[in-house]
Amino acid sequence: MTTAPVNPTPQPAMRLRELVFGAACAAAVRAAARLGVADVLGDTPTTATELAAQLDTEPRQLRRLLRALTCYGIFAETGGDRFEHTEMSRLLRDDAPNSLRHIALWCTEPWTWEAWPKLDEAVRSGRNVFPDLFGKEFFDYLHSDAGDSAKVFDKAMTTSSRQSARDFAEYLDLTGIDSVADIGGGQGHVLASLLEKHPALHGTLLDLPKVVAGADRRLQDGGAFSARARLVPGDCRVEIPVRADLYIIKNILEWDDDSTRRTLANVVAVARPGARVVVVENLVDNSPSMRFTTAMDLMLMLNVGGAKHSEESMVHLMQEAGLDVAAVRPVNPYLHAFESTVRG
Repeated sequence: MTTAPVNPTPQPAMRLRELVFGAACAAAVRAAARLGVADVLGDTPTTATELAAQLDTEPRQLRRLLRALTCYGIFAETGGDRFEHTEMSRLLRDDAPNSLRHIALWCTEPWTWEAWPKLDEAVRSGRNVFPDLFGKEFFDYLHSDAGDSAKVFDKAMTTSSRQSARDFAEYLDLTGIDSVADIGGGQGHVLASLLEKHPALHGTLLDLPKVVAGADRRLQDGGAFSARARLVPGDCRVEIPVRADLYIIKNILEWDDDSTRRTLANVVAVARPGARVVVVENLVDNSPSMRFTTAMDLMLMLNVGGAKHSEESMVHLMQEAGLDVAAVRPVNPYLHAFESTVRG
């Protein structure tokens, strides 16, 4: 008896079937992250039964979960009911240098499963659907009604910010720059990375009061960089009372266009002509990470009514504000830097 060869390339109907079951893949990743499967699996292949004993789960059900994840390259089956790590499964470990565990949890939080089915309504109406679902705007709901989700959000954003901060610090050429202002810079991971790499640099972090209060310890009084760092509480959409040679605006221009215009205008209003402004964003075009960034773009549509930018839309808003954009360069596969100066 001979078996017909299997076509390794999924046909359109099969691929579409796989896509519409995408929720199963996301749920499987979430389950593995919550159970801590990657953390208990060591460097040697281990049976599902042995893993189940460590995780206090049912062996048969755990085996089914692992089998599903191996289809996506998350864990691998080696035979004899044994499973081992892959590059992706190691990213679900809490102790991995570039761990994505909290990001995986954040992207699959309970509220997301209620919001995604309303995507057609958001497309039809042109507004975010979150208040209709939960009676509050997204961040109000997160901090008042979903404390556990807010903690996951904070951990995910901290992880992501630290990783991208290192990449950005390596990317950025600070020749001729003595002072830098990180606008809406969260806990200041980018600023701390730059101060660490450039011992003569001085920097300012501007963000909302409660955000600045939780800034990287190295930037706070008594911290390693406190003598060269200034923490300024404020809202960049209202005013930016900071003079600097270089302004960094990273991953915050995803609100509505009016808020983006006000932030850029406030930078131009305070900066000297010729001052350097670097905007860093995920793009929905010209990027190898388009599947990821377009997914984020749709989520922003749902929960806050925001949007990720294309290269064209970002350049347009920057030029409109009075910035001359000289170049758009990749920082890493997920981020692009818009290099500009304040028009004289």
